[in-house]
Amino acid sequence: MSAVFEIAHRLRPMCEADLPRIHRIELASYEYPWTPGNFADSLEAGYSMWVREADGEVIGYYAMMAAAGEAHILNLTIAPSWRRHGLGRDLLEHCLARACDHHAEKVFLEVRTSNAAAIALYHTSGFVDLAVRRGYYPARGGREDALVMKRELTC
Repeated sequence: MSAVFEIAHRLRPMCEADLPRIHRIELASYEYPWTPGNFADSLEAGYSMWVREADGEVIGYYAMMAAAGEAHILNLTIAPSWRRHGLGRDLLEHCLARACDHHAEKVFLEVRTSNAAAIALYHTSGFVDLAVRRGYYPARGGREDALVMKRELTC
């Protein structure tokens, strides 16, 4: 068994006290991270926001907005040192189950076209390519395109 699974893991709703650790993960994960204010605003708006913990330490999280039969994954991140153990897939599955709780029939997301690992995860999780948003993300030397993906849910 992998050492990563010998540690006690749990999922729980995100709270404001989590934001400093989440911000550290964002800074380690992205050149253009969400700010603590982005997370605080999303919490205040009532979005579905969960964290994954290992031995009491936040190691991953997601933010999802759901309304009118649709859900939109806004952010799904695993801390760099915890990647490549299936935790992102588990977190995505939890997120999709919460989308079903919100009676969503489909889920959308955007992902940087350069993020091959995330795109592969989403493809193997049943997402299909829907469109490309040109210049959607800030990037070094300009802007980067986003791949818009969609998954139909059968809840």
